[in-house]
Amino acid sequence: MATIQINNLSKFYGSKEGGAAVSGLNLDIRDNQFVTLLGPSGCGKTTTLRLIAGYITPDAGTIRVGDRVVSSADGVAPPDRRGMGMVFQNYAVWPHKTVFENVVFGLRLRKVPAEAARRKVLDMLAMVNLAGLEDRLPSELSGGQQQRVALARSLVVEPGILLLDEPLSNLDAKLREKMRTELKQLQRRTGITFVYVTHDQAEALALSDQIAVMHGGELQQYGSPDDVYRRPANKIVADFMGIVNFLPGTVEAGPNGLAVAVDGVAVPAPVHGTLAAGQPVDLAVRPESVRLAVGEAGTGRLAATVTDMTYLGNLVEYWLQLESGTALRAQTHPLERFSVGDRVNLSIDAADCSVFPRAGAAH
Repeated sequence: MATIQINNLSKFYGSKEGGAAVSGLNLDIRDNQFVTLLGPSGCGKTTTLRLIAGYITPDAGTIRVGDRVVSSADGVAPPDRRGMGMVFQNYAVWPHKTVFENVVFGLRLRKVPAEAARRKVLDMLAMVNLAGLEDRLPSELSGGQQQRVALARSLVVEPGILLLDEPLSNLDAKLREKMRTELKQLQRRTGITFVYVTHDQAEALALSDQIAVMHGGELQQYGSPDDVYRRPANKIVADFMGIVNFLPGTVEAGPNGLAVAVDGVAVPAPVHGTLAAGQPVDLAVRPESVRLAVGEAGTGRLAATVTDMTYLGNLVEYWLQLESGTALRAQTHPLERFSVGDRVNLSIDAADCSVFPRAGAAH
């Protein structure tokens, strides 16, 4: 079983007073899952991947693969004895070797008989859509094909775990989207546990079974793509996972329980148990959760003015201003058209909202 269990993992660069690259990380990665470490630059995701790979030693905590401790402050099992493969951002294929020679390298190190190794390489090249290109040099391949060579080289030795460090970041947008699909299909076909590092939220949402959102060296949330997008654990996660509006409001008691008053309108958002009536909060609203209509606001609707719009093909994005001056963004179907200057009313799909205490606000 290629499970990974990370317990209280920490890594410092320089003095402890300067802060940790990774601090007290706890993470359980189950067998056969596609797990993404997601966050901005400097959040600790690449350090975590390198700790899992065995390239660096933790200052505290442990990493287990199955029942075996592979990393602790006392020492690490070397990378070549962990049953893991690694795919890097820059492909790291040998430019003077053919595709076949690049892919067969690990099998030769393991002294796999030549004919068996050849069959394995050809089967793997077919799996990553490189059949017939085994005699080409990397310089004769596109960027996407070179990345497939790197994948094939890592997978042909049948690792239990594949680690991927932003492997698509050097590809153009269209090729990245194509490779996303191929990566997910490859993970399902092989049944290998994938641990993937990226700063791209769309990439993480498209690929992952589970996403670990990191910030400042700490795990902020670990859950399914739907959980981290629609039910963020805190404002850091809500803000990082795509576009979000933070509308200032106040918790108020109503006939159906607690709600959030925004511009004098009660929004029946999911107010969690630690919040109380009268408490200042921020209501996190995704642009696609805002519904627009022409006319004055009615019961449960907010009045706003369209201040700008951007046509994006499959949707139209509007900038709106509430009567209080608060700005927000909304996204609609391209057939729903409004003009700059229009007075509109808007409703909010409260089920897709989150409520967070306002930072620095006294209650």
